[in-house]
Amino acid sequence: QVQLVESGGGLVQAGGSLRLSCIASGRTLNDYDMGWFRQAPGKDRESVAGINRSGTGTYYTDSVKGRFTISRDNAKNTVYLQMNSLKPEDTADYYCAASRWRGIPTTTGLVAYWGQGTQVTVSS
Repeated sequence: QVQLVESGGGLVQAGGSLRLSCIASGRTLNDYDMGWFRQAPGKDRESVAGINRSGTGTYYTDSVKGRFTISRDNAKNTVYLQMNSLKPEDTADYYCAASRWRGIPTTTGLVAYWGQGTQVTVSS
């Protein structure tokens, strides 16, 4: 079993940047393809970005392409989400996720483990 803890959320003005971190414990992060999801009030949880276990493959939902970058440092058991050019519509709780099977998790059903979430608020 793996435990995931996110950090780095906060309040930022539109156009600003934030860097989210997700630290894993319990098992080595090398064993998992990882993802970041977000959930805005009243909406379903959605995939934002994902990265395979080696870091050589990534996925981004269309609305964040060119603005967000996912990366990982397996030696530090950490996954990052660099978020630039933030928009008010990016406001949500952001969750780190470890895949249930091999493959980047792009839906909630493919996730085995979740972090507790970190809140991101983008003001206009």
